[in-house]
Amino acid sequence: MEQQPEELPNETIFEARGDLPATMGAVTYGRYGGPEVLEYSSVARPEPRPGTVLVRVRAAGLDRGTWHLMAGEPRVARLAAGFRAPRNPIPGLDVAGEVAGIGAGVTGFSIGESVVGVAGGSFAEFVLADAGKLVRPPRGISWEQAAALPISGVTARQALAKAGELGSGTRMLVTGASGGVGSFVVQLAKLRGVHVSAECSAAKADFVATLGADVVHDHATGTAFAKYSNYDVVIDIGGSPAISTLRRVLTPRGGW
Repeated sequence: MEQQPEELPNETIFEARGDLPATMGAVTYGRYGGPEVLEYSSVARPEPRPGTVLVRVRAAGLDRGTWHLMAGEPRVARLAAGFRAPRNPIPGLDVAGEVAGIGAGVTGFSIGESVVGVAGGSFAEFVLADAGKLVRPPRGISWEQAAALPISGVTARQALAKAGELGSGTRMLVTGASGGVGSFVVQLAKLRGVHVSAECSAAKADFVATLGADVVHDHATGTAFAKYSNYDVVIDIGGSPAISTLRRVLTPRGGW
């Protein structure tokens, strides 16, 4: 005998646009791997739950974290994403779009309002996001620009916050400066007047220079780690230098 769905409790009542489709297009994957595991599928559209917001996706960002979850590498990532197969069949974490539905208990958002933030499964026409992980986007930027902000931008701000007080007298080295997080770190540090030395591949040196880096080092040469560099702060996004190397190029009171 087919089991009937349980009646939804009152607290799950939500507000939503009246023209929402029952299904949506989405990029999906049923196994870990590279781009070859991705498919375009028609799936059921999610409905807002208490504390969540339904977002009509206008743009979705592609950061390194999304790739790690799709590939299931390193293997430890599967503890969170699903051991044998991805628990959420729709990839994507960064999202920019419009509020299409509001779950019970959510305040501060209205239908049709522009939002940007983090939502698992953003490679779809609609996605559910925790209300606390959405904000209004800055004015004057495109959907695509907004979708590139959440994870990389917040990570960069967190790294700079841990670096302590920064100013015009600070000398900073940023490794992996051409990546998502690194490119934000360079720009945010320059806004504070920091002298930024950036390390990246030679192919991306011109791009990093346009971000405002005072000195750009080719990763292949190792010149960023000259013996008497005397950096006050090293933000190591590349992750390849040994701790002993980082200590050697820091001032006595510097940190990373």
